[in-house]
Parts: sequence; C-alpha cells; structure tokens
Amino acid sequence: MENNKEILNDLVQITNDRIAGYQKAIEELHVEDTDLKTLFVEMVRQSHRHKAALVQELQVLGGDADTGTTTSGKIYRAWMDIKAMFTGHDRETVLNNCEFGEDAAQKAYKMALEADGLSANLRSLITDQQTELRASHDEIKALRDQLV
Repeated sequence: MENNKEILNDLVQITNDRIAGYQKAIEELHVEDTDLKTLFVEMVRQSHRHKAALVQELQVLGGDADTGTTTSGKIYRAWMDIKAMFTGHDRETVLNNCEFGEDAAQKAYKMALEADGLSANLRSLITDQQTELRASHDEIKALRDQLV
C-alpha cells in the first residue's frame, strides 16, 4: 500500500509539473497564438482532472497528496526561462518545450505501470490517464512537426 501511495504521489508531482509547464507556455505565447492558448488551457484542465482522480485514490489509501512539483520539473522550467532569452518565444520553441514535458509525463506513467504491487484499480486509472496523455503528446508533436 505504501508503494501505491508513493506511485500516486509521483504522478501528482509530474501532473503539477505539467500544469506549471503549460501555464508557463501560455504566458510565453504571442497574442496571435490563440489556437495554442486554447489548446494549452485544455491541457491544464486535463491535468487538473487527472490530479483530482489521483488525489482521490491517495485519500482512499489514507495518504496525502504532494503539493509541489518535481525537482527536475523546476530545473526544466528554469532552463526554459534561460533558453527563451536566447531563442525567443516562437511557436516552435514553445511546442518543443511542451513536447519535452509530455515525454517526461509519459516516462513517469510508464514507470508507474511497471511498478510491483499496483492494484488493478490503480493500474486501470493510470493506464487510462497515460492513454489520454499520449493523445495530448501526439497532438503537440503534430503541431510542432507542421512548423519544421
């Protein structure tokens, strides 16, 4: 059970990273990038839904959800700030950064699913969320690939 709590908290943290990353991306967009802003707002909403489901399962297990982000997520957002000073906030850069974040989420979900002792209920929840996140990743990647 402790293992399940740890796995869920890891996913809560990567979801917090995703929320912070997309909020940062929204701030970096140019005024004319309304299509991306709309998409990113939906990604934030999706993340909040995922987080709520993860937190609910944590509470069922008697655990408390982490409220922070991962250290690597904080480092990544700092890197985005530095990189933006040199490359600007063009669509391709923003989409590249978002795809990198989506890759990190996929890795976290893959690791969670590979963990021993995951209950069938949690495995189902995590698999469903991973599937949604894969679709989001593919959408970001397709938009980015249109630019190169």
